[in-house]
Amino acid sequence: MNRYPLWKYAVLLVALLVGFIYTLPNLFGEAPAVQVSSAKVTIKVDDSVRQRVEQALAQANLKPDFVHLEGNSVRARFGDTDSQLKAKDVISRQLNGTATGGDSGEPPYIVALNLVSRSPEWLTALHAFPMYLGLDLRGGVHFMMQVDMKAALTKRADALSSDARTLLRDKNIRHAGIARDGNNVVINFRDDATRNQALDALRGMTTEVAWTSSGEGSELRLTGALTPAAVIAVQDAAIKQNITTLHNRVNELGVAEPVIQQQGRDRVIVQLPGVQDTAKAKDIIGRTATLELRMVDESAEAQAALSGSGPVPFGSERYMERRNDQLIPIIVKRTVIITGDNLNDAQPGFDEGHNPSVNLSVDAKGARIMKDVSRENIGKRMAIILFEKGKGEVVTSPTIRGELGNRFSITGSMDTQQAADTALLLRAGSLAAPMDIIEERTIGPSLGKENIDKGIASVTWGFVAVAVFMCLYYMMFGVFSALALGFNLLLLLAVLSLMQATLSLPGIAAIALVLGMAIDANVLINERVREELRAGLAPQQAIHAGYERAWATILDSNVTTLIAGLALLAFGSGPIKGFAVVHCLGIITSMISSVMFSRALVNLWYGRRKRLKGVSIGTIWKPTPEPGAAADAAVSSEATEVAKAR
Repeated sequence: MNRYPLWKYAVLLVALLVGFIYTLPNLFGEAPAVQVSSAKVTIKVDDSVRQRVEQALAQANLKPDFVHLEGNSVRARFGDTDSQLKAKDVISRQLNGTATGGDSGEPPYIVALNLVSRSPEWLTALHAFPMYLGLDLRGGVHFMMQVDMKAALTKRADALSSDARTLLRDKNIRHAGIARDGNNVVINFRDDATRNQALDALRGMTTEVAWTSSGEGSELRLTGALTPAAVIAVQDAAIKQNITTLHNRVNELGVAEPVIQQQGRDRVIVQLPGVQDTAKAKDIIGRTATLELRMVDESAEAQAALSGSGPVPFGSERYMERRNDQLIPIIVKRTVIITGDNLNDAQPGFDEGHNPSVNLSVDAKGARIMKDVSRENIGKRMAIILFEKGKGEVVTSPTIRGELGNRFSITGSMDTQQAADTALLLRAGSLAAPMDIIEERTIGPSLGKENIDKGIASVTWGFVAVAVFMCLYYMMFGVFSALALGFNLLLLLAVLSLMQATLSLPGIAAIALVLGMAIDANVLINERVREELRAGLAPQQAIHAGYERAWATILDSNVTTLIAGLALLAFGSGPIKGFAVVHCLGIITSMISSVMFSRALVNLWYGRRKRLKGVSIGTIWKPTPEPGAAADAAVSSEATEVAKAR
């Protein structure tokens, strides 16, 4: 009746062993490391790269704990941060000192600082990795960024102005000028017939703009305004593109499990756990630049404006170009050729004269535009402008030497570091709208360690308190319940490690809550066994009936709690979602441990006894006699060790 088949014990034993192995890496902590990954999809990181890293470290007398090829990256672990920083420079010189990325001469590898587990190599070989730690446990940087939605709408209005100008030119419809008034596009006409013809053409261009006619006589105009739905769509697209761009930039920093999420209509939260180079992270994240390519105005009027003897020509703007750490004025046309949206890749490299350059590749639309523009402007200069916080600066203004396609290089007065930083910004993509950092918090590793210690202490003491109570109140069955609770904790941590989940303080709180909820199932089972013993069943029958009849109640209670956890998982975000993940997994593991594992222990202890006289399940209280029974009948008790088999 109370005997498990051998295969069930084997399954539980395997689960126990797997849980122990995959929980173990979380106990070793983290060590500083250097990570090498590919900067281009055409270059693979393989065992030959690992060997080159080992040779470079050996020549520099640096002894890593190990150098492993993991997926698409090589990681070298060190015992201290000083060795880590020295190794980064050595590896970067070895792999990127002479460009091997192809004809463009671009550095083929990204060498970044990282943190890896201190767990032994045999655990790593079994793919046993620790959980990621959140910002509150690992330390790092927290940014809250405000998206400039006004700039996003202005940018869209500029694009509409350009589209309208192109459409009217293609349709051979004359107009008296196109201007932007706020977020509206205003087109002037000299006669009503031409205006009506233009109105029909513009309405067929897009449905996101509402066109209205106004003016009289020779001052006739069409005014185009974005519809409310289009305004919302532009804002949503802007914040989504910015989040994607930030993800790309953070990936370039080598940050594991970053948190980048929208908050409200116009804010973005960026959390970078474990970032060591905080200043570099702030520089890359905070330089929220948007990119535009425009032609340089080299007309006589522009030269006069540069010399101060005339105004800036109509349709052009004055910007500053940085050359050898000096700002030099330059006149650039307003018409945008392509933006950062058209860029596919950007890598630093060197040109034929061994000067730093940035090698760009654009999409099909950008390639078509660049081909047409470059063919018509050979020998003229093209400016690349980065806009930061609404202010633009010309990065470089190279001369077009020939017809350009989807791949071309830009050169200018930049050094190697400037070329690398520019390529990083361009490669990561441009933002749909500028963003400002309105809140910044730095959580040091010491505070993260304190949070870990407090979280572990809370879970540990909670577990001990529950285990002691169960052992005192339910005696041997309490010991079985405590062991099942430990198995539940082990299984939960193993599952989280296998999932490579990110653990934060809310996750630790969920673990503590799961321990309290998991023991409820064992309390139900133990009390049900007591009821069966009070009802007069034999101990073996009481054990069997207790587990069988308590299962329905346990299932109902856990399913209803799981539904609430799934609701938190579906509709929550950030810390709430992290809490919900641990909560839901804990409910599933608790049902396995509370019923299967505890019953396996009970069956192993009592199941093979044919003539069982009693069980150790604490004190059984007899019911109070019904009215009419002897008045002096008192509530008595007897220990279950002397419970008699009927």
